[in-house]
Amino acid sequence: MRLGALEAGGTKMVCAVGDETGKIFEQICIPTRTPEETVPEMLAYFKKAEIEALGIGCFGPIDPDKSSATYGYITSTPKLAWRNYNIVGAFEEALGCPVGFDTDVNGSALGEVTFGQAKGKNSVIYITIGTGVGAGIFVEGNLVHGMLHPEAGHVLIQKREDDTYQGKCPYHKCCLEGLAAGPAIEERWGKKAIELKDREEVWDLESYYIAQALVGYILTVSPEMIILGGGVMHQEQLFPKIRSYVKELLNGYIRTEELEHIESYIVPASLQDNQGIMGCLELGRRALENQ
Repeated sequence: MRLGALEAGGTKMVCAVGDETGKIFEQICIPTRTPEETVPEMLAYFKKAEIEALGIGCFGPIDPDKSSATYGYITSTPKLAWRNYNIVGAFEEALGCPVGFDTDVNGSALGEVTFGQAKGKNSVIYITIGTGVGAGIFVEGNLVHGMLHPEAGHVLIQKREDDTYQGKCPYHKCCLEGLAAGPAIEERWGKKAIELKDREEVWDLESYYIAQALVGYILTVSPEMIILGGGVMHQEQLFPKIRSYVKELLNGYIRTEELEHIESYIVPASLQDNQGIMGCLELGRRALENQ
């Protein structure tokens, strides 16, 4: 089975060809410009590859509801050139093959449950913390959508009393993204995250905010595993701090086998940053299977 995968990001488009086992045969990156500039380049790549189906994991917000008139559209994105763009329609029409479609973070969640350490789990949350914060949620074999799709990076967070920073998010200020994403770290501390590696206070505060959000997800979604990815999470010193704060904030309210072994419950991404593109391969496989 020859499958195409497109991880559509705000700064770059990762295009790949692989198979149903998650094996990636080839991969290229194309800078994200306007649809008129970027899409023809991607179409040329996939036409040459002679794929049977394509999976797209896309920056959002998007419309993933197949019964909707705007299914397959990138909707109210702040990237104005892509607003209300029918990305699925463009690829279906040009390639003539089935196209699977979801958010980029749902794609990453699907990659982890299909090919990674979450294989066999019934409920998983994948959270990426980088330039922004997003979450993909997988429950009993399906990616969660609901009325739209999870925007769990924008859950509101209670600021710590010693934090005077007002938050970076233009919509909510003190949501998880506004307090803990890469741009917020840089604006608060005056340096990029990579330059702050040895600053204990930076990562203590970061861990506290991430843990707050995780506790909310644990109490609402009750996942069997939480996976943290993205550029900020390359700071490995975050994991023990996050786990410690999660246990402190839960305060013994719930007791499960997973929380007793929290080191294997809150974990880093396992697919060498390929979880997104591998998840897109699975989106393509599912689209082919369900055509």
